[in-house]
Amino acid sequence: MTPPLSRCAPSPQGGDATRGLAKPAPRWHSLLQRPLRRHRTRGAALLAAMLTVTLVATFAAAAMWQQWRAVEVETAERGRVQSTWILIGALDWSRLILREDGRSGGADHLAEPWAVPLEEARLSTFLAAENNVSQVDDASTDTTEAFLSGQITDMQGRLNITNLAEGGQVQAVALRQFTRLFERLGLPPQQLTRLLDGLRRAQAGVGSDGNTAPLLPPTISQLTWLGLSPATLATLAPHVTLLPVRTPVNLNTAGIDVLMVAIDGMDSATAQKMVQAREARHFRTLSEVRDLVGASIDINESAHAVASSYFEVRGRLRLGDAMVDERSLVRKQGIDVTTLWRERGAFDRENALATAPLPR
Repeated sequence: MTPPLSRCAPSPQGGDATRGLAKPAPRWHSLLQRPLRRHRTRGAALLAAMLTVTLVATFAAAAMWQQWRAVEVETAERGRVQSTWILIGALDWSRLILREDGRSGGADHLAEPWAVPLEEARLSTFLAAENNVSQVDDASTDTTEAFLSGQITDMQGRLNITNLAEGGQVQAVALRQFTRLFERLGLPPQQLTRLLDGLRRAQAGVGSDGNTAPLLPPTISQLTWLGLSPATLATLAPHVTLLPVRTPVNLNTAGIDVLMVAIDGMDSATAQKMVQAREARHFRTLSEVRDLVGASIDINESAHAVASSYFEVRGRLRLGDAMVDERSLVRKQGIDVTTLWRERGAFDRENALATAPLPR
């Protein structure tokens, strides 16, 4: 029996028997790989921790932003609702003043309570007043930082654009008044022609080509619909109005510019005389005006009056950093005071106060 070959014995091919076997890895190689694997494990754990912290911070920031946004939206909505109701209350207050004025009857003039502007005042002063003594503001209320201001303006103290045409027909008296007004203000007469043409087509409901009639604007700010340029409208706005019906000019409330263009034959000296006379005592009838200016100046009931039916109510509420403006057109018929329209926006109250006649 042939003895087994030794592992160290040479192969029959003459080679070494150990040449076909894998050599074991040196011990120092495995010792070097262990720290590398340990460092890789620690790096992965650190990266996972950083990602976790980033995700948690992102979700927390998103949740805080959503909560802040919800609070801001709720605050804005609450301010809007509060502003709406406060301005509605101011409008009702103005209507009450005009109703009491209608109860007394007689002429409307600039020495009456409705003609006195309300300067900006803290709203809580009105709400907390008791026996004409203002109470200390309560920090728990929402009106401590609310300020209200406003004014009532007689719209019949201006020229009514509706008077220019009726049923598509030009009214001669109103056309003369507006012609003088455009000349006095230095406005181009072409703008008056364009305004008159647009008004006639809007009233008739038919355009020059049969189907492009302009809309009849409800307020002065939309007079550009009838062809007026913005510059002309800005100059014209303090002296004109746009009412639903034809109205005479109230000689007790009209400014001197309107007086000079609204009355045929009126000169500057006579207009100043009228203003000075009504400062001392308002005109109660048109006969008093005729006696003052003389028979050479035409004063008639169709174009002139001493009482009014249409008034504009303006209110401004400042609530914190927010400011809300609202204006309304009201009609007074005896003790019945009706709101015809309301609009809210950014109105230039300073210019309105500057151009409005001051109380006499």
